[in-house]
Amino acid sequence: MSATGGDAPRPASGDHGAAAPAHADNASPRARADQNPGHKGAAHEGERVAADGRREVPCLFCGVHEEQLRFRDGEFRVVSCARCGHVYVNPRLPPERLYEMYQEEYWSSERAKDFGYTAYLADAELYLRTYSMRSAVLDNYKPQPGRVLDVGCAAGFFLKVMHDKGWDTVGLEISQPMVDYASNELGLPDMRRGDLLSADLPDKSFDVITLWDVIEHLERPDLHLARARELLKDDGVLILETQDVSSRFAKLMGKRWQHYKHEEHLYHFHPESLGRLLAELGFEVRENTPRRGGKVISFDFLAERVGKVHPLLSVLASPLRLIGGKSLYVNLRDEMVVVATKA
Repeated sequence: MSATGGDAPRPASGDHGAAAPAHADNASPRARADQNPGHKGAAHEGERVAADGRREVPCLFCGVHEEQLRFRDGEFRVVSCARCGHVYVNPRLPPERLYEMYQEEYWSSERAKDFGYTAYLADAELYLRTYSMRSAVLDNYKPQPGRVLDVGCAAGFFLKVMHDKGWDTVGLEISQPMVDYASNELGLPDMRRGDLLSADLPDKSFDVITLWDVIEHLERPDLHLARARELLKDDGVLILETQDVSSRFAKLMGKRWQHYKHEEHLYHFHPESLGRLLAELGFEVRENTPRRGGKVISFDFLAERVGKVHPLLSVLASPLRLIGGKSLYVNLRDEMVVVATKA
């Protein structure tokens, strides 16, 4: 593996020779999906399950329960692996609950500063503007339209941007209401309910695969990314975005950082840990930048999220909610947009 310790890596799937993190078993991603019906996420070897179904999971890389506590927040702990420093959350909700919560309540949450979105679909135009800007990351790698798969695509806003640019689009999303919206409201032609471990898609069939704000939600990002590698053409491009726990803003905010949402954000990567994961799975990072990691947000969203810093700030910012139809682009440089290709 690497100098940080752990067992020797083993193939994640297929015959590509890509290595998986230490505790991955020899089952293929499809086999792991079959063992975990309902898209509940593949289980961790060595996880410890409590009577209520909550789980203590080992480090994704080292496969050991050797934690260094960063902080506690209620019943949850944000920890670092004592061997390699990877940051993750324990305990985890039961797999059934993780699957259930993404169906409807995530998209219209009454506690959005801690979980989900207040009214995700109400900001459709803002997401379209955000993804229109983000799609520019492809200009240097795939300037001509091809076939793109967006994993965890939610309501399909990124795919709508790409479809309008002439791309052949496929979307994967576990929430049926989101799949229905993308198909019926946005007119996207190929939306599928599922994830990378369950979808029946041919190998080497995509020019681009994207995961926007997805891998931090996955029980086993290693298995999902291994399957993404199989689905990419040899000259294909993987694009993913996730939060950067080592960013200046994350360090400034400490446990008040807005991305510490423990029910849903299971992992907190930084450039080194994400680069390591991708390298061990047979990818080469071509670019990692916060430059396109910002979002176009409403003033209402801004007022809501500052409540994570302090409840009083949410009260002070509440007049912003009266500014209807106004928005702004915000980039706190605490998110990574990563471009990778097959090594």
